[in-house]
Amino acid sequence: MKQPYWLSATEMSDAFHARHLSPVELLQSLLQRIEAVDSKINAFTCLDAEMAMAQARFAEQEMSHGRSRGPLHGVPIAIKDIIDVAGLPTTCHSKILLENAPAADAYVVKRLRQCGMVILGKLATWEFAFGGPSFDLPFPPARNPWNLDHQPGGSSSGSGAGLAAGLFPLALGTDTGGSVRHPSAACGVVGLKPTYGLVSRQGVFPLSFTLDNVGPMARNVADVAMLLGSIVGHDPADPSSVAALGTRFDNDLERGVNGIRVGFVRNFHETDLEADPEVTAALNDAVGVLRNLGADVRDIQLPSLKEFAAVNRIILHSEAWSIHSTWMQNRPGDYGQAARRRIMVGAFISAGHYVAAQRRRNQLISAVDDVFRDVDVLLAANALDPAAAFPTQPQEAPANVRQARTPFNVTGHPAISVMSGLSKSSLPLSMQLIGRAFDEALLLRVAAAYERATNWSSLKPAI
Repeated sequence: MKQPYWLSATEMSDAFHARHLSPVELLQSLLQRIEAVDSKINAFTCLDAEMAMAQARFAEQEMSHGRSRGPLHGVPIAIKDIIDVAGLPTTCHSKILLENAPAADAYVVKRLRQCGMVILGKLATWEFAFGGPSFDLPFPPARNPWNLDHQPGGSSSGSGAGLAAGLFPLALGTDTGGSVRHPSAACGVVGLKPTYGLVSRQGVFPLSFTLDNVGPMARNVADVAMLLGSIVGHDPADPSSVAALGTRFDNDLERGVNGIRVGFVRNFHETDLEADPEVTAALNDAVGVLRNLGADVRDIQLPSLKEFAAVNRIILHSEAWSIHSTWMQNRPGDYGQAARRRIMVGAFISAGHYVAAQRRRNQLISAVDDVFRDVDVLLAANALDPAAAFPTQPQEAPANVRQARTPFNVTGHPAISVMSGLSKSSLPLSMQLIGRAFDEALLLRVAAAYERATNWSSLKPAI
């Protein structure tokens, strides 16, 4: 029998309703796991066991009186430390905000509380979701449970590492240039960047106003779908927020992919950049899996990664500088080296270049929308290499990461990372599936079909 901490969120919910497990018993199992493992991977920046136990007891009491808040009632979750949780610090992994104690929850956290979820604490990130896995910050960088000498991806690094290590079943991350999908790829879990505007960013410390997203992360697709349904909704406090067409994204997960048209984006990993051979082989295997399931897979081409990356960098760095310029001028020494260096780039980007990048962005959105006239879903590379090792010297800059995630931050289309294999060095391999704007339901359906046809999501690191 599985240890309770390895149960999926769906299995936890089922066990509660069958009275095989209580929220308090589950939390005790998770806290024991955290105590045994987190000192190795540094997933948490703040764990509030007392607060979590009070929430678990309250959920258990409600259940005993016949009150159900839905399938996530009593299920634990942990939150990236740029998202406000009342009563817990939001430090953004930085000396700048070490004393920051928000009095109110972010919109998404309010939604989690309405569902009766148990909030464990806050999770490691790169500094302000931007710097890198640095050693000159108030907290150590998170580590990859598959190999502690390797990075877990970022910037939602604690989210990916903690999920893979069995510290919690669900997590929230953010994704501005791939920061949900990168740790999902590196740690072999599932992470979704929703359509831009589908999930409110109110109460989330911004990195880039026009690129930021909040996304659900879990160990399987069904749990991601369930968590997404709990956090969507129109929020007037976020100017980008739109009303979701529905809040159930798990109704069609069992329908399969027969007849679904899948566009395979080869140029990202074959000509724009050359992926690691193991990544390429796993992508080709995934094409075969989907074809065997009845999908109509065809090759397509998108604009080059170089073009998407240039637009993303100009917009992201410009907007990041507008957020940080005062602190950068008055407190530069309180930033870590990596974040300071990256944020500073924005000071040298002209308004003309920013406007030109936004114009080109609209053209790239149209180019991807045009492709979706002929296909229903895209399959593309995610990380072009297995997870990088940590630098041998702490003062070294973080290793450069080759990836194909930023195109869909630029265009706003939803994209999900799923595990697609295991490298010879026993590190996860991954791929992305991308959907039409606001068609998360179909995207999740295809991801679930692939997941069922393979055994990758059942693999766990030996930690």
